[in-house]
Amino acid sequence: MSSLNIPIYLVLFLISQSISTTLALDDYYYCPDTTTYNNITNTSYNSNLNLLLSNLSSASREHLFYNFSIDGTDNFETIYGLFMCRGDMLSVNCQDFVTRAVKDIILLCPGSKTAVLWWDDCMLRYSNQSIFPDPNYGSTINNPSTPFVIYNTIPITNNEHEQRRFKQILGRIMNNVTAQAASDDRSVDKKIAIREAKFSANTTIYALAQCIPHMSSKDCLNCFENAIEVLNRCCDGYRGARVQFPSCFMRHEVYHFYNNAKPPALSHNQGHDGNPEKEVLIICVVVAIVILLFLLSTGVFHLLLRRRRMKRNNKTLKEMNVDLSEILTAESLQYDFSTIEAATNFFSMENKIGVGGFGDVYKGELDNGQEIAVKRLSRRSSQGVEEFKNEVVLVAKLQHRNLVRLLGFCLEGEEKILIYEFVSNKSLDYFLFDTKKQATLDWSVRDKIIKGIVRGLVYLHEDSRPRIIHRDLKASNILLDKDMNPKISDFGMARIFGVDQIEGSTNIIVGTYGYMSPEYAMHGQFSVKSDVFSFGVLLLEIISGKKRNNKEDKFDDLLIHAWRLWKDGRAMEIVDPTLIGDSNSMSKIMRCIHIGLLCVQIDLDGRPTTTLISHILDTNSAILPEPNQPASFKDYSRLRNIDQLTSNSILSSSFEELITEIYPR
Repeated sequence: MSSLNIPIYLVLFLISQSISTTLALDDYYYCPDTTTYNNITNTSYNSNLNLLLSNLSSASREHLFYNFSIDGTDNFETIYGLFMCRGDMLSVNCQDFVTRAVKDIILLCPGSKTAVLWWDDCMLRYSNQSIFPDPNYGSTINNPSTPFVIYNTIPITNNEHEQRRFKQILGRIMNNVTAQAASDDRSVDKKIAIREAKFSANTTIYALAQCIPHMSSKDCLNCFENAIEVLNRCCDGYRGARVQFPSCFMRHEVYHFYNNAKPPALSHNQGHDGNPEKEVLIICVVVAIVILLFLLSTGVFHLLLRRRRMKRNNKTLKEMNVDLSEILTAESLQYDFSTIEAATNFFSMENKIGVGGFGDVYKGELDNGQEIAVKRLSRRSSQGVEEFKNEVVLVAKLQHRNLVRLLGFCLEGEEKILIYEFVSNKSLDYFLFDTKKQATLDWSVRDKIIKGIVRGLVYLHEDSRPRIIHRDLKASNILLDKDMNPKISDFGMARIFGVDQIEGSTNIIVGTYGYMSPEYAMHGQFSVKSDVFSFGVLLLEIISGKKRNNKEDKFDDLLIHAWRLWKDGRAMEIVDPTLIGDSNSMSKIMRCIHIGLLCVQIDLDGRPTTTLISHILDTNSAILPEPNQPASFKDYSRLRNIDQLTSNSILSSSFEELITEIYPR
C-alpha cells in the first residue's frame, strides 16, 4: 500500500499497543475518563443525553445515518449525537443495533461526556464537542486515538510470494475503494463504495469503505489514511479485517459480506424522473425478468426434486456434495486425507488426545511444523454429516481469540474431518475436576478463564452476524492455550439465529444434561438465555472445583447446594479450598457466585445477558438482585407439565431494571 502521512497520535498509539489480538474485539466502545460529568439522573446534562439517545433510537426506524443535537442551558454544554450503519444494511438491522446501543452505551460509559460504540459495521456516538459533518461546525476528524479492529487470524496463504502478491492486490483495491468513497464528484449522501478483485481462480477479495455522509473529501481521505495505516500494521495479510473510526470504516473479506451489488445511498429520499418512455422500458424489462425467473425456478424445482430422490435412495459422497456445497465456499482450507494421515501418524493411539461430541480428536503436525488438532467424525454417527456441515460453515466465519480457530477440513469418501488450531493445555475439566491439578488454577487464572469465556459468548450472542447459540457449553468444551487463555470449542450442536430472532425450539434435544437449562431440557426451547444458564453452571463449577452432579460429594445438585449456602450466608463454604487465603480475591469470588446463581434461575428474564455479565465482572458499580432458587434435577420432571415459563412467575422486575448503583458487599 502507498505510504501515508499519519498523525502523531496514531503513531504513538500503535507503538504503545501490541498489534495483534490485543487490538481486536474487546475495545468495541470508547469513553475517555478525562470527559466526565456527575452521573445523577436529575441533572440537566443527563436529561439532555437521555433525550438525545431517545431521538436517535426513534430515527433508526427510517434512517441508516442520523445526527441530532440538544442545546445546552446555563453551564451545561450542547450534546451532539449520531449513528451510522453500513450503507447496504437493512433498516431493521440498523434499528436493532441502535435500540441496543442507546442502552448499552450508558451502561458501558457511565458519566462520560464522550462515548463511541461500534457493533458489526455500525456505530453510535455522542460528545459535548461538535462531531457533525458540516462546515459550520468545523472539522469532523475529532476522533479518539483508539480504533475498533477485528480480523480473521487465518493468513491468506503460507507462501511468502503469494502473501506479498495478496498484499499488493489488497493495497490497490483499498486505495481505489477509499478514493471512490471520498470523491468530490459523489453525492454528499453517498460516502460509500465497494470494490472486488480476483486473487486466484477460487478467491476474490471484496472491499468496502464508508465515511459519514456530508464529510468533505479531505476529511474523509484523512480518516481512511489512518484506517489503512492500522490495517498495514496489524492484519493486511489475513483473509479478512475491518478497521472502524468514529468518522469512517473500511473492511475486506474473501467472501461476499455486503448485501447488494451496489450499496444504496444512506438517505432514503430517492428521486423520480417521470420519463414515460423510460417507464415503459422498465416495465418490459421487469416482465421479461419475471418470465425468465419463472422458467428457471421451474427447472430448479425439478432438479432439486430429483436430487432429493437420489439422496433418499443412496447417500454416496457424490450426492452429499450437493448438500455440502456451502462448505466449498466456506472460509477454510480443504486438506487431502493423505496429508492428515501423515500428520497424525495414521491416527495412532499415541496421537489421540480426546473424544469430541461426534468423534475422536488427534494431535497432528503438518509438513511446515504447524501443530494441529484433528477431529475425525465417527462413521456410525447418524448426525455426523449435518454436524460436520454445521461446524465447518459456522466456525470458519467466526473471528475471536476466545473461540477455537478452524484451519480447514477434509472430505473424502466416508471420511469427514475437521482441522483446528492445536491448543496445548487440553480442556478446562482436565484441571478443574482433578484434585492434584486444581492448584494450577489459582484465582488469577480462573478469573482470566471466566472473563475469556464471557467475551467469547458476547461475540457469539451479540457481535457475530448471524447470532450463534452454542447449546453445549461445558467444561470439556473450554480449551486452554499455553497461557491458559480459554477458547470455546465444539460447535457441532450450535444453532444460527437471524438478526431479529431471539429464541427457537426443537423436538431433538442435544447437549449435556447437567448444563441444560430447564426450558430446553423439558420443552426444547432455546435462546441466548439457554447459554447463560449453561455458563452459570460452569461458573459455579469453576468456583467450587466440583461437578454439578457428582456422587462423591455430599450434595445431590451443586446449584441447589450453592443457593442454600447463599441464603444461609455461608456461600464461602462452596469455594474451592485452594482459592481460600487471598483476601483480595474473596469479594470477586463472592460476586462470581452471585452471578452464577442469577444465571441458573428458572425464569429467563431473571438471567442476565452475556453483555451485562461482562460489564458486571469489570465493575463494582452494579447492585445485583437476590437470586431465586434454581431448578434441581428432581424439578425437571415437574417442569415438564408447565406450558410456559413467564417473567411474572418468578421475578416481578427484569434484571436490567435492578442494576443501578454501588454494590454494597
